[in-house]
Amino acid sequence: MIYKRDKHWHMDVTIHGVRYREALDTSDRREALALEKKRVAEILAGKAASKSGREFARKPFGEAADQFLEDRKPHVAARTHQLERNLLRPLRKFFGDGPLLRVRADDIAAYQRTRRATGITGRTLNMEIGVLRQLMKKAKVWAIVAEDVKLDKENTNPIAKVLTADQKGLLFETAASNDGWMVAYCAAVLAVSTTCRGMELKHLRWRDVDLFEREILIQRSKTRAGHRAIPLNDDAMAALARLRERAELLGSAEPEHFVFPACERNQINPTMPQKTWRTAWRSLVKAAAKQAGRDAARNALSTGRRLSEAKVAWKRAAEPFSKFRFHDLRHQAITELAEAGAPDATLMALAGHMSREMLEHYSHVRMDAKRKAIESLSTGLVKPSSGEERKPILEAVN
Repeated sequence: MIYKRDKHWHMDVTIHGVRYREALDTSDRREALALEKKRVAEILAGKAASKSGREFARKPFGEAADQFLEDRKPHVAARTHQLERNLLRPLRKFFGDGPLLRVRADDIAAYQRTRRATGITGRTLNMEIGVLRQLMKKAKVWAIVAEDVKLDKENTNPIAKVLTADQKGLLFETAASNDGWMVAYCAAVLAVSTTCRGMELKHLRWRDVDLFEREILIQRSKTRAGHRAIPLNDDAMAALARLRERAELLGSAEPEHFVFPACERNQINPTMPQKTWRTAWRSLVKAAAKQAGRDAARNALSTGRRLSEAKVAWKRAAEPFSKFRFHDLRHQAITELAEAGAPDATLMALAGHMSREMLEHYSHVRMDAKRKAIESLSTGLVKPSSGEERKPILEAVN
């Protein structure tokens, strides 16, 4: 049955001995009857919320989000917890203080349109909808909207930014020029010398580093395929030597201590991994872009070009560094290995998990390198034939 209270209709039904008293959030009787029928069907299909779920669903969005994050905290990594907190920020702003119970598919579609207008990627938007899905599943109300929520198409292109040898040299010269960037600089050297992800480096402990055998053991990775031993070249050894010296000065050189220890309130905590070096990385990449642009503009002016042409040269030289991510260093390393002719099995052993699309991409990289090498052998040994020279050949063929 349905009944009216404070101008809104409610349902009160008993199914299999369980009583369900819920607000239908409408003042129209016909709509209330339709909603009651739909809700009864959902309950019979096993989509009924428990008492605790119904109470959670009636909470304001912000309060429900806070409880969701608090409940998740013991079960996920600190980085994942922070990511979910960040993803919930725009959701909080859009849905305000309304209860989860009133979030409908149309509301989610409106949220998606609003976020698309800001220019965010499909991947980011889908991650936001993903955390909303978890939140609504906790409230047992996701099943009501699941069929009508459509995710955005994501860019699955595996190609990342890769620098030329000169650009790479400039980036690392810039990184080495500022003592404040030392940690990010050493991490970058290790990433581009070993194919390691940032997360893998952050969870590297001194017990995983063997400076005598010149190798590191990755025990924390994206997947189990990422658990691997990687040999160290001279660049990686030099970076680890600097980090070891720093660790001994800070008293964080025990085997169980992290190579990149956390810094909390200006205090080093070697028992926790560093969370991020994003600020230093962005600063040094920006400085490298500025230096590349300055050098290009100065060169353009020295050759007699106009100021407008020098500005164009500046932008062109700085563009490769624009949005160059720390993770792109992994792609830089794999690309250089592929161009050097490393077999697929070697690439996968060094890099850990690689998708089929990524492997195919690096196969194309190898072919491009081979093609350029072959082109360099061309010295014009065969001269183009004239029309008179081609005539006897065509007559002989015919």
